[in-house]
Amino acid sequence: MFPLRDDNPTLRTSVTTFALIAVNVACWVLVQGLGAEPKLAASVCQLGLIPGQLLGTVPVGTTVPLGPGAACQIEGSPQWATLVTSMFMHGGRLHLIGNMWFLAVFGDNVEDSMGRGRFLAFYLLCGLAAALAEVLVQARSALPMVGASGAIGGVMGAYAILYPRARVHMLLIIVVFITRIVVPAWFVLGYWFLIQLVSGFGSIGLGAGGGTAFWAHAGGFLAGVTLVFLFRDPELVAAHRRALASGSFRPR
Repeated sequence: MFPLRDDNPTLRTSVTTFALIAVNVACWVLVQGLGAEPKLAASVCQLGLIPGQLLGTVPVGTTVPLGPGAACQIEGSPQWATLVTSMFMHGGRLHLIGNMWFLAVFGDNVEDSMGRGRFLAFYLLCGLAAALAEVLVQARSALPMVGASGAIGGVMGAYAILYPRARVHMLLIIVVFITRIVVPAWFVLGYWFLIQLVSGFGSIGLGAGGGTAFWAHAGGFLAGVTLVFLFRDPELVAAHRRALASGSFRPR
């Protein structure tokens, strides 16, 4: 299942959500060279988060293959800044597009309930929580972790709490059968979280979940579910719900 859109409009322009998308795209273009080597590998190695390097569980000098002709070498000192920089790096074009699409679908309404500044702080804290979750569970992993998925997982967790009954239009693909269905937000977001948990438990002890940081996704989601109660603005949430009840704006 893949979300296409939701029937949950916003009261004002989602400046922070658009800005985060723009920063991620700018990093892909300017820092990661649109995915071309050697910039892609260099950005992943230098700005991605390597749990084993951060915790010192992987020997210094270890070479970590990334793909044909690309590899990282573990350095001696922990790179704590990668807890943040890894949120804005991506492993490929589809990785970036998928993450930004999820952020666009769910981020605007969460921003609408918090305000622009609060939403930015919320997003970054969820990203940090996601990174730490992956580090703790995959402490011996030498593979770099990159992507906005953990922070976006936090946004999805907040959305599930704020708008559980919002209608989400999903693209459903079963082998060669493709259709569109409409489901409540709690269903699609709960299903997504369950997949992360199941896949995460299956990846424990393997050093990586097949290249996917499932525990970062789950950790970010749980952070969002928790932090939303601190960051939501009751007045903005009430205004949003009044507008929905009165029909003063139309679903997208």
